[in-house]
Amino acid sequence: MPPTINTINPSQGPTTGGTTVTLTGTGMTGSTGVRFGSTNAPSFVVNSATQITTVSPPRAAGAAAVIVLHPTGNSNSVTFTYVVSQVPVVTGVSPSSGPTAGGTNVTLTGTGFTGASSVTFGGVPATSFTVNSATQITAVTPPGGVGAAVVAVTTPGGTSAPDAFFFYAGVPILTSASPSQGPTAGGVVVTLTGSDLLNATAVRFGVTNATSFTVVSATQITATAPPGTGSSPITVVTPGGTSNPVAFSYVAAPTLTSLVPSSGPTSAGTVVTLTGTNLSTASAVTFGGTPVSFTVVSGTQVTAVAPAGPAGPVAVTVTTVGGTSPGLTYTRVPPPGI
Repeated sequence: MPPTINTINPSQGPTTGGTTVTLTGTGMTGSTGVRFGSTNAPSFVVNSATQITTVSPPRAAGAAAVIVLHPTGNSNSVTFTYVVSQVPVVTGVSPSSGPTAGGTNVTLTGTGFTGASSVTFGGVPATSFTVNSATQITAVTPPGGVGAAVVAVTTPGGTSAPDAFFFYAGVPILTSASPSQGPTAGGVVVTLTGSDLLNATAVRFGVTNATSFTVVSATQITATAPPGTGSSPITVVTPGGTSNPVAFSYVAAPTLTSLVPSSGPTSAGTVVTLTGTNLSTASAVTFGGTPVSFTVVSGTQVTAVAPAGPAGPVAVTVTTVGGTSPGLTYTRVPPPGI
């Protein structure tokens, strides 16, 4: 029974020939040749009863019927199209950046890719590549040094001009985060300093993405912390990989539970002990909106000096990295009359 051909891959190649073509079908064992139009293939290998690999001979541009020759009769034909070789042109590289370790799957777009025999990144051959069509190639980047690498495609028509680039990115490094604490509600803007921070795709506080971030330069990013609790080390993700973590922790909002004493004279100078929670990062104490001097004794205690003011109640608050506490009432008492 004559062999049959079901598929041909690739289905086109340059007029100069030399394209390796795979034919799949049935009954191929014992085949004696492969013919492209009226021209015999210069070589072929019967891989199995269902597959032959062959090399296209030179021919004029246009469609050629491909058949398998067999002692029992020739196969059906499938079409292989010969195209005029042209110098390839690379117009797009996506993604355009990746780690120096290589391994990035890149799609090249352009023209004249048929019959491509080589794809290089900075002169280094791609780990692998596949010619999908005359206008598209997918390739895997080889390892490379930090910086721009020319992407070149070579076909029987020549090598593309050095007009397309892939940028190898170093692994980002973080050296500091300022401030390194913020409220559990989030919203604090943190300045991250380091290196190789360009093209960052994410900034993470623990496992949570920053609410927003801006890449200021290769050495600085500003990011808005999302809500969170406890220790949440910050990392930055770029095409070069994920950075080392830098410390950031969330501070709960302060609370006040008592003032001792809770009243005093209208004159300044009364030392008041404020008791509550989450007071260790106190940055301000106010009496009726007036900032006063204070001392942080512990995470649960602050002493402050009441300012002078008119008789009557005022709200006392403490502000920390975690926010501002609800107010407790301190009452100024006028001196007794004569």
